[in-house]
Amino acid sequence: MSGRKKSPAKGKKKASKTASTSRSARAGLTFPVGRLHRQLKAGQFAKRVGVGAPVYLAAVLEYLTAEILELAGNASRDNKRVRIIPRHIMLAIRNDEELNKLLADVTIANGGVIPNIHTVLIPPGRGEKTNQSQTY
Repeated sequence: MSGRKKSPAKGKKKASKTASTSRSARAGLTFPVGRLHRQLKAGQFAKRVGVGAPVYLAAVLEYLTAEILELAGNASRDNKRVRIIPRHIMLAIRNDEELNKLLADVTIANGGVIPNIHTVLIPPGRGEKTNQSQTY
C-alpha cells in the first residue's frame, strides 16, 4: 500500500466544502482582521490574544478612518479641490472637537496651521467709537 490517496473517479467531482470566507468578510469590514491578529500576536502586547480582539480593533480603525476621510473630503470641497491633501486632513481633525482631542499630540506633515487671528490684533471698526482716551 502506497501513501498516496486515491483520486475520485473521472466523472465524479469531489464534494467541496463551503467556500472559505475571510474574517473581515464575516464581520462586514474592509480592514484586514487576519493581518491585525497576526500583528497583535507578533507585537507581544499580551501573552494571549483573543479571537474577538482583532475584529474589534479593525472595526474601530475602519470607523476612525472613514470619519477622518469624510471630514477631509468636505474640507477639500470647501477649498474647491478634488484631491485630499494633508492640509485637508489637518483641517478636518483640528475643526472636529473629539478628533482634535484624540490627535492633540499628532503633527501632520505639510498640514500647516489653523487660520486664526487674535481678537486683540484686529483693529476696531471705523464706525464705532472707543471709550479709551487718545490723549497722553
